[in-house]
Amino acid sequence: MAGLSSSRLKSMDFYRKIPRDLTEASLSGAGLSIVAALAMVFLFGMELSNYLAVNTSTSVIVDKSTDGDFLRIDFNISFPALSCEFAAVDVSDVLGTLVIVLFIVESCLILSSSCIQNRLNITKTVRKYSIDHDLKPTGAEFHSGPIMQLIKHDEYVGEHEGEGSVTLSARNFDVYSNQFPILVVNFYAPWCYWSNRLKPSWEKASKIMAERYDPETDGRIILAKVDCTEEGELCRRHHIQGYPSIRIFRKGSDVRDEHGHHEHESYYGDRDTETLVQTMENLVAPIPALHHKPDNSTQSIKRPAPSTGGCRVEGYVRVKKVPGNLIISARSGSHSFDTSLMNMSHVVSHLSFGMKFSAKAMVEAKRLMPYIGRSHDKLNGQAFVNQRDIGANVTIEHYLQIVKTEVVSMKGSREHTIIEEYEYTAHSSLAESVDIPVAKFHFELSPMQVLITELPNSFSHFITNVCAIIGGIFTVAGILDSILHNTIRLVKKVELGKNF
Repeated sequence: MAGLSSSRLKSMDFYRKIPRDLTEASLSGAGLSIVAALAMVFLFGMELSNYLAVNTSTSVIVDKSTDGDFLRIDFNISFPALSCEFAAVDVSDVLGTLVIVLFIVESCLILSSSCIQNRLNITKTVRKYSIDHDLKPTGAEFHSGPIMQLIKHDEYVGEHEGEGSVTLSARNFDVYSNQFPILVVNFYAPWCYWSNRLKPSWEKASKIMAERYDPETDGRIILAKVDCTEEGELCRRHHIQGYPSIRIFRKGSDVRDEHGHHEHESYYGDRDTETLVQTMENLVAPIPALHHKPDNSTQSIKRPAPSTGGCRVEGYVRVKKVPGNLIISARSGSHSFDTSLMNMSHVVSHLSFGMKFSAKAMVEAKRLMPYIGRSHDKLNGQAFVNQRDIGANVTIEHYLQIVKTEVVSMKGSREHTIIEEYEYTAHSSLAESVDIPVAKFHFELSPMQVLITELPNSFSHFITNVCAIIGGIFTVAGILDSILHNTIRLVKKVELGKNF
């Protein structure tokens, strides 16, 4: 009974054994076995590489942003011909912000220029640095100083009587700056409204100071003026871009170095006769020691003059996620600009949208970089230069179409967001304008977003494929070996029969 059961069990063996004395090794079988082994290794490597690779699926869906209603814009833009003295960053959008901004400007002409700064010129998150022609910074951050109220002028009382200030030119400027301890210069343009408003009080203050401090007997201070329409090179040498610009030169301190620095101050205070005279008196008054604290009325209205004619504007702003504009321009509520001489050429070192990546996200980004777009910083490193003739009043505009890209990973049955970035396309153009030239970035966000889903590879599927590779190649190789072996034996028999 036991032997019968054993025989029945043996009949169910799928893997029948061949006695060792009946097996036969052959060179053809050895060669085929080597080829089969190499094929197994090659296909296993391909399967392992496929298992370790990142598989993604891409879809376009309605934007389901989780980063709020505001979008962050980071920028670093260099303007070789725009002075930091007047560089301003403005933001507007289609929801009415631009209309409100225009209303605020008109109101500020009556009330205070501080509201212009708070709503238009963004200062808390934006920094400015004077740069040379090679776009290298020439010093520390350029501070615009405290915001002043609307600049006061003398009331019109008819034509002023005579001229009390000295007219300077390129020929005698250095003579006067080296002769007098304090030289205060009004750089003006005859066509400028604000220059004409300043002219009566400037000439009157010049006469008063000349009477109190006779240039021939006292010689401590002298007030002068420069017509920038006639002395263009002199004004460019001192980086004059807005009219009028009042500069204070102290003897021996206006030294040009390798960057072309000029160590002197700009005056931004009131322009009535009384304030001008008081300011000049404070300049003449000796400063006894380093611990001396200057009069606040003078300290708040004098700031270092721009050291060079260029400016690098960097920082970030937050805007609503609607079509809008980021505008960089020269602006002042008490200066005029010669638009034909303004050049808004610039180099974009960085411009991106959305929050910056965290350290962890950067590691993930490097792994997923081949599968996501590369247009989140499309304008980086590009230069936009106005090649047109002077007098063209050229505004440089950029039209940006922004779309959000989100990368999610499937872990189990839950989605985990890895990266959220904003990519954009950019088209730039130069346009003539009757207004002050600006650098304008029009941005418009797409209501759709690109969703990239990282699909995990199944380990069970990997194991199944590996087994299929090994078993399949082993079986096919066995069949081929059998066919090859029998063919060789048959050929030998035929040859043997011919010999007999």
